[in-house]
Amino acid sequence: MSPSILVVLTSHADLADTGKKTGWYLSEFSHPHHVFASSSPPPKITVASPRGGAAPLDQSSIEAAKDDEISVEFLHKQSALWEATTPLSQILQQGIDSYDALFFPGGHGPMFDLAGDKESQEIVKRFWEAGKIVSAVCHGPAALVNVKLSNGYYLLKGKKVTAFSNSEEDGVGLSEKMPFMLETRIKEVGAEYEKAGQDWGEKLVVDGKLITGQNPASAKAVGEAILKVI
Repeated sequence: MSPSILVVLTSHADLADTGKKTGWYLSEFSHPHHVFASSSPPPKITVASPRGGAAPLDQSSIEAAKDDEISVEFLHKQSALWEATTPLSQILQQGIDSYDALFFPGGHGPMFDLAGDKESQEIVKRFWEAGKIVSAVCHGPAALVNVKLSNGYYLLKGKKVTAFSNSEEDGVGLSEKMPFMLETRIKEVGAEYEKAGQDWGEKLVVDGKLITGQNPASAKAVGEAILKVI
């Protein structure tokens, strides 16, 4: 039987008060998806978001990936994945028994909605307490930082984790526009934050069934790690 992966995308499209748009980041979904699709047998992919329907794709990530064949092909051939996502409320109603792994791509959107979304937090909690894989890349770990388990502890407490770093946020000039700094919050909840040797370098951290990647360059490695752990 093929494994089954639930991918959760942001529904948030506005980049604070900048007048610019955001959403989920193309290469952070396209590269793991390519890994999944190339495996045998390929896993079943279900895509959800807080609101359901079309999940906003960060247009700047399309420009950034214009020379990336995997992302360009994904953009043109797989749009059905993000144009008709399942609402998180429906995922909760249906239950998570059929899934093996949960994956959150990044983009700045998750910082604004998934970080505080109660349905998303409940899904993460259920996956973790059922012994399933929980994974995220770049800003995707924003969906994990506020999750508390049944014992009252933060999911990330005592775990090794990576995510988009404070210095990388500074580098893109958006630190003052974020509702919080992701690296800082990860440390605040008691996790051990790990970082690549230099900004934008690939960094994968696997702590049991918790899989995180630092930035877009780490997305493929996250996809490979998900399949390996499954």
